[in-house]
Amino acid sequence: MPPVVDLRSTSGTRTRRHRRTGRRHGGVDKGEPTRQVEFEAMLLSRHGHLFGSRGRSADRHLERSAYTLLSRIQLDGPMSIGELHEAFGLDTSTLNRQTAAMMRAGLADRIPDPEGGIARKFRITERGEKRLNDDRARCLSVLEGLLDDWDPEEVVRFASSLQRLNRSIESLDGRPWPRP
Repeated sequence: MPPVVDLRSTSGTRTRRHRRTGRRHGGVDKGEPTRQVEFEAMLLSRHGHLFGSRGRSADRHLERSAYTLLSRIQLDGPMSIGELHEAFGLDTSTLNRQTAAMMRAGLADRIPDPEGGIARKFRITERGEKRLNDDRARCLSVLEGLLDDWDPEEVVRFASSLQRLNRSIESLDGRPWPRP
């Protein structure tokens, strides 16, 4: 834990305690709130089972990788392995395994580049589109239940803050994600 230091006012009579916890911005120490964000993000990541396929029938729920890849292809249209590599920063061997699994499940197929390029591209099949939309509807239903007792303004602020965090990460990573 960071050391606690006493900061005295200019008169020297009042003492306030302050932890050296991180960057200061506008006189506000962002260390403790940043620690809370990290901790809550860790907790959030462990709740993925509420939305994904862990512990459930693979026929009913998409694997996390398929959900993410199909979501990106749904937004961008057909994509090659090279384009998926640029979008996700994953090794091509990882992408080949993930896309092969999607093709075996009938969620995606490979087509010639619609723009005449050499690389073949992955597109979502009707089955893949239906499964993605069904999984998204289930996820939205869970979220609506979780946020049911929140004020609508709180949900709007939370969505805005989450989008801002994601955009900051995307900016740092150099891989912006398209939004609907």
